Amino acid sequence: MKLLILAIVGAVIGWSTNILAIKLIFRPLNSIRIPIIGIEVQGLIPKRKKEIAKSIGEIVETELISIREIIDKMVTKGNREDLISNLKIRVESVLEKKLPVFIPSTFKDMIGEYVNEIIDKEGNKAIDEIIDKMTTRAVENIKVAEMVEEKINEFPLEKLEEIILSIAKKELKHIEVLGAVLGCAIGFVQGIIINLI
Repeated sequence: MKLLILAIVGAVIGWSTNILAIKLIFRPLNSIRIPIIGIEVQGLIPKRKKEIAKSIGEIVETELISIREIIDKMVTKGNREDLISNLKIRVESVLEKKLPVFIPSTFKDMIGEYVNEIIDKEGNKAIDEIIDKMTTRAVENIKVAEMVEEKINEFPLEKLEEIILSIAKKELKHIEVLGAVLGCAIGFVQGIIINLI
């Protein structure tokens, strides 16, 4: 009987301490001072939110997404063809409006064909140069790490807790149960030791 009671007490202690540990990841949201001991208690994530946000921002920028990759994804082969096609249409429109009326249409067509040939030959090179300049400026001016850090710091802790708990609900339940199983095993072993003494 003693053995069973110790096993049950151990299971309850293991289960409840794991539940408490999971809760203390987020709670309390604001720092609470325990008067007698003089210790401040705050959940792990609320206490270190700024550090976590900064680390996540740096990881996102250095390991996951870079401005260069974003721009490379934006400018695909199809986009390049569209750019060149739109450039040709724009140049033809400008030539049509700007060339004097007295120039024969045959010459206008020849000029248009010549300009289109130049665009076909030099278009991709010009696009590459523009993209390189744009990428260099973007890398200098856009700081992904700072943007991510700012967004995380603005994100409400209650919502973050809700999201993480909903995603990891199954795994957290396993941790609670594992605490009960380990507590029960420890209580059982203690009972055996007590009976042997």
